[in-house]
Amino acid sequence: MSKVIGLFPTPLLLKEKALDNQLVERLKRRALAGRKDSNAGTDLLSHTEMVDPDGDEVFRDVSAAVVDDIQKFGMLMFGDQLDWRVKEMWLNVLEHGGSQFMHTHANSFMSGIVYLTHQDASSRTLFQRQVGTGEFVFRHDGRDDMASDFTAERWVVPEVQPGDLVLYPSHLLHGVPPNQGQQRMTLALNAIPSRLKSFGYEIKFSR
Repeated sequence: MSKVIGLFPTPLLLKEKALDNQLVERLKRRALAGRKDSNAGTDLLSHTEMVDPDGDEVFRDVSAAVVDDIQKFGMLMFGDQLDWRVKEMWLNVLEHGGSQFMHTHANSFMSGIVYLTHQDASSRTLFQRQVGTGEFVFRHDGRDDMASDFTAERWVVPEVQPGDLVLYPSHLLHGVPPNQGQQRMTLALNAIPSRLKSFGYEIKFSR
């Protein structure tokens, strides 16, 4: 008898309808009305400024809606019931033809995406394994190769609906391929625990 064991898997949480329709509509209006900065890579993607949700009524409501999911996901990441807080949120508007290059989120441990509009199949969020190392790499790639949890280099978020939430470790590379559909809106967030400790040593995080 033999069995395959997924060694050190990376968690990712997908929660349907984390936000209700009313809150989604409030965020969409905010995304269109607020001051936006163009993305460094394309004018077809814009972002509102990063805001501490504690000082913003709409974003406070978002935090309240997702706090339980953040706590549960934090348990998966660190194995302890830590005190998590969302330190910043912002809104993204991606026009037809725009994309978001692969990136990670610095100075946070957990990141999230709330989808505010229907996503065209072409612009589903793409996660990718870390690219390259400091050493030589041998590869075996081909059209007929079987992709699995162990061999695949990319994973695409399945079809989502407005209000759905994805949480993931902030170090994961992710991006959005060129959008061939209608305007795409999302809310992004970064979260940190109040502290991390290890055998008598403790690091605290604060503003």
